[in-house]
Amino acid sequence: MTMEITDTKLECQRGLFNLPDDICWLNSAYMSPLLHSVREAGLEGVELRGRPWNISADDFFEPAEQVRSLVAGLIYADADGVALVPSVSYGIGIATANLPVTAGQNIVVVEEQFPSNIYPWRELANERNAIVRTVSIPEGGWTESIINHIDKDTSVVSIPHVHWTTGAEFDLVRIGAQARSVGAALVVDATQSLGILTFDVEKIQPDFLVAAAYKCMLGPYGLSYLYVAPRWRKGKPLEEGWLNRTNAADFSQLTEYCDDYLPGARRYDFGERSNTILLAMAIASLEQITAWKTERIEQYTRPLVQRIVAKADEMELWHPPVESCSPCMVGISLPGGSPNTLGKQLAANGIYVSVRKGNARIATHVYNTEDEIDRFFDVLRDLT
Repeated sequence: MTMEITDTKLECQRGLFNLPDDICWLNSAYMSPLLHSVREAGLEGVELRGRPWNISADDFFEPAEQVRSLVAGLIYADADGVALVPSVSYGIGIATANLPVTAGQNIVVVEEQFPSNIYPWRELANERNAIVRTVSIPEGGWTESIINHIDKDTSVVSIPHVHWTTGAEFDLVRIGAQARSVGAALVVDATQSLGILTFDVEKIQPDFLVAAAYKCMLGPYGLSYLYVAPRWRKGKPLEEGWLNRTNAADFSQLTEYCDDYLPGARRYDFGERSNTILLAMAIASLEQITAWKTERIEQYTRPLVQRIVAKADEMELWHPPVESCSPCMVGISLPGGSPNTLGKQLAANGIYVSVRKGNARIATHVYNTEDEIDRFFDVLRDLT
């Protein structure tokens, strides 16, 4: 059951999650715990799948359209612009299949970007004799560094909204404007931010935006959401399935083969997207985030990240410049001499963070509290 909330300040929502009292989960950037409502929806989806006589033709379409509309509402977009894909790499694959990249042009990415948003561009660059241009982790802010790497030969800027290891937030409005000024496309992987950090497609104007459901979005593993700008909605999908054809709803006429796609980004939907389990879980999670509102989620988590930064300063640990820290997560350096087994030792104390490239990545959500932040740093001191 979705908890309705007014526009008052959001309080800790831990009671709505399947989180034992002794678990300090500061790791939503790895995977979120499930809301009770999402878990229950998944179990109901399993029950429905076990009784196929109760699955109607409408069940192949209506839940997917509900997910599409809910995602669109979160990003201030139209539902026709949303496709359902199985993973971020699949969504990036759609971008690489449709964006024009020619020999000698460059594709701008950032250092320590998640592999799903690197490998497809490396492959495309090899095929087209193009260049993958990597922006190194800067001493100061990311945004200026990224903008300075965009030039007349840039064809694509493909970056996250929040950096995968440091938690630094990129100013996508400015970066997108610079990309458009040279005719380059903007592709965004918002997996580490969407569901916490507000994303407005009208302001940012991405060509493609993709985010996995199972992290900040609090949804199932195996489903991601892809937004496609209007000018790319008549492109080539990665699959030539039947569900995205205009005659798909009439099961009696499926062998009257149809070359026409359903409108908008639906042509990019993956095969077997009508999964009773995944879609039920997605709807429950999206309804809850919609009820909370991302602006209020961001308002809740930002003080938690600020507390992490303050505690890191007390221990003289590195973190990104304060002005670039996102409200989603932050990477901090580990104390000198930290054991290689630090992650396992923290877990033995009921505390979970991700260790990435010698940094601890601490990711918060609406189920976390300042007491948990303090607990993490107290145990970190004891272990190091």
